[in-house]
Amino acid sequence: MQTLDFEQARANMIAQQIRTWDVLDDRVLKSLERLPREEFVPKDLRHLTFVDMELPLGEGQVMLAPKVEARLLQELSLKANDEALEIGTGSGYMAGLLSLHCRTVTTVEKYSSLAAFAQANLQLAQRTNVNVLEGNGLLEDPRWAHRQFDVIVISGGLADIPEIIPKLLRPLGRLVAMVGSAPIMQAVLIEQTRFSSRSFGLFETLTQPLEDVPLAQSFDF
Repeated sequence: MQTLDFEQARANMIAQQIRTWDVLDDRVLKSLERLPREEFVPKDLRHLTFVDMELPLGEGQVMLAPKVEARLLQELSLKANDEALEIGTGSGYMAGLLSLHCRTVTTVEKYSSLAAFAQANLQLAQRTNVNVLEGNGLLEDPRWAHRQFDVIVISGGLADIPEIIPKLLRPLGRLVAMVGSAPIMQAVLIEQTRFSSRSFGLFETLTQPLEDVPLAQSFDF
């Protein structure tokens, strides 16, 4: 069996999937080159690492398609001093990408098996500014809900964004999420201004919904 040339496959992915989806920020493109995506994919699926599709991770969860990860990253306009929160760690790849741009990343994963998988992947990639927590990131847990963040990424689908989540944003903070239900969801960007917030629709998509979303008032965007 022929061994996959990961470097060539990565270059092809960036040229054919990422750039053609209007991801042109040089910092984002360099981070995709720098962080080895194949090291975050289950070993039996590594031949699909750079394919334009979601990859199953177990526990009914998925790794987002490469172009979706890249586009969400670009929309956040990340800064070196940002503190980021991710809800839905999965393989740890998005947390790893965030860590290349942000000062710290806190990422929360419901399933212990995936939290352990992500932790191992991030350690292998030497991403020392990421803290992996096990829990439901959509709940008001004191491990993260006692503070505020510059950036929040929800790496999974939601019918609505629970009201508690945007409240975790600092002034001028940014949040990206994928909202709606099959057959179409919409990626959205929420920006926290000094006195209010505003939201923008980014692109249509479809992804696996997060589980155990709290039945509480949702954010109106």
